[in-house]
Amino acid sequence: MEYFNYFTDALSRYTEFNGRATRTQFWMYALIYVIIGAVLGLISGWLAFIFDLALLSPTLAIGTRRLHDIDRPGLWQLLWLVPVIGWIVLLIFFVQPSGGDNDYGPAPQAS
Repeated sequence: MEYFNYFTDALSRYTEFNGRATRTQFWMYALIYVIIGAVLGLISGWLAFIFDLALLSPTLAIGTRRLHDIDRPGLWQLLWLVPVIGWIVLLIFFVQPSGGDNDYGPAPQAS
């Protein structure tokens, strides 16, 4: 259940767009988000839509913190609006390793 803590931590910090998030924090949140969304999608498309809408802010917040971890501004998430090329660029950003201290704060503790 330790992995589920990454998800609940992101939910509890849904308005926190400052700071940094490690790769583990981001990808565990993304994995659990996709699993829950897929299950809800199998049950009902409307449930999946409501779930996606409800978790929009936490998803944007953890994405912003992840981009801050690699010393990029959160506005890079606007690349989600660019089909395929934007998605590939963001995927590359999200898998990059954490750097040391940067303009967005000290390096987060490795998890």
